[in-house]
Amino acid sequence: MYLPGHFAETRVEVLHDLMREHPFATLVSKAGDSLAADHLPLQLSAEGTCLHGHVARANPLWRNAADSDVLAIFHGPQTYVTPSWYETKRADGKAVPTWNYVVVHARGRLRVIDDPAWLREQLETLVESHEAAFAEPWHIADAPPDYIGKMLGAIVGIEIVISELSGKWKTSQNQPGINRAGVVAGLREQGTDDALQMAELVARLPER
Repeated sequence: MYLPGHFAETRVEVLHDLMREHPFATLVSKAGDSLAADHLPLQLSAEGTCLHGHVARANPLWRNAADSDVLAIFHGPQTYVTPSWYETKRADGKAVPTWNYVVVHARGRLRVIDDPAWLREQLETLVESHEAAFAEPWHIADAPPDYIGKMLGAIVGIEIVISELSGKWKTSQNQPGINRAGVVAGLREQGTDDALQMAELVARLPER
């Protein structure tokens, strides 16, 4: 990942927060002489040292990437930024569009866990964390035990021991304060979830 210093986010707690808030990741692995990209939720462990997930048993990922290095990419808010929001554009016209975005890259070695008890615990944690927001949360125990047993047999667990974390927060750090203010106002006017989240990130930047 191209990472100029002014866009680098090195605070581990900030990286962990994004990974937990946006758990649906892109997992890049080697597949013979090529590359494979899988899309799946990955849970960061309480200690922040591992990622846990599962894939379909029919997915070749768990065979091809077992005991090899992989890259998990977590995507935060992203938005197009028009130069029309820049005050300096009105002064000299020297402005071009760009894209603001937030990402975390987690590298590590993938371990395959083909263990029903481990899988059940992983799924319980995954379901509970995402069902908590519903008025009537669904629980694994709500389904017939034999059905759940069959479903568990159709998946394989994976664990990625994190060896390296890097974050890129491209949030208009390279713009003067007068342009940042225009970006914040423009994004808030758009009103989408991504735009509002990005507006807050830009608004938090120190004055320059």
